[in-house]
Amino acid sequence: MLEQNGSKDINYRKNIVQFMHWKTIAFSISAFLLMLALIIISVRGFYWGLDFTGGAVIEVFLQKPDNLDHIRSRLKEVGFTKIQIQNFGSSHDFIIHIPLQEKHPNTDSGGQILKSIQDIVQEKIIVKRIECVGPRVGSELLIIGGVALLSALIAIFLYIAIRFEWRLALGTVLALTHDIIITIGALSLFQIEIDFTIIASLLSVIGYSLNDKIVVSDRIRENCRKISTTTFSSSYIINLSITQTVQRTIITSIITLMMVFILFVFGGAMLRGFSLTMFIGIIVGTISSIYTSSALALQLGMQRDHLIGNRKDQVIE
Repeated sequence: MLEQNGSKDINYRKNIVQFMHWKTIAFSISAFLLMLALIIISVRGFYWGLDFTGGAVIEVFLQKPDNLDHIRSRLKEVGFTKIQIQNFGSSHDFIIHIPLQEKHPNTDSGGQILKSIQDIVQEKIIVKRIECVGPRVGSELLIIGGVALLSALIAIFLYIAIRFEWRLALGTVLALTHDIIITIGALSLFQIEIDFTIIASLLSVIGYSLNDKIVVSDRIRENCRKISTTTFSSSYIINLSITQTVQRTIITSIITLMMVFILFVFGGAMLRGFSLTMFIGIIVGTISSIYTSSALALQLGMQRDHLIGNRKDQVIE
């Protein structure tokens, strides 16, 4: 069998990229980024949206644009010290985030803020949107969001363990966790508001990154059934599998990043956090698909026999 496939094997040896040769450097970079992300999260924390903290969000339109600092300072003077106000699309549109105010726990915060803004700008304002979330609902939503992410990782582990092998499943889940931690570290660094659109974006990152990892895992199993590790090492099979899929991975990532970039530029303020999270997550997920998940499975001792079991396949010997 080896003689019949000799030319093919020579071609593989010439064109194969030695990805696993650099796995130590890749692990070191990943460990550094993980530590950096955890440090940033511990120091800066997160900018939680009203979905989780409770409070109110008000979107208003002013016929005459006013200075943001002026509105902020005047609202602080009347007791709203923790408000966050920013332009929303144009200099006439403002969006105001109001956390729960201990000073007015039983009053209509939205109504009071609108009255305060009316007094500040001395003109009629147009209210486009008012949303209020209670603190109990916010804490419940935070728990639900965390459970959703954890449930996704557990389901992925079980799926890959059943379809492939537990070492490959554990390597994939650890790689996905690596992707999520680095991504939320970037969210903490840039103080991007975390709401349910961000949770949806993180779940999308998991799904996108998982797709790449499943493709690589499937090719590894296919090559394990064709190639004997008595002649070729497990590292060779993984290098071959990643080499065969890396072009598809990179092209898919570039096209997706282009779409996400267009969404970031033209999607408006509401989708900016979502698209930025996706952009960061896709880049990190693409790199981990190439270097992290398969390399971790190899470090855990994954062998050809683990993937094919007792199946007697025709192999190159």
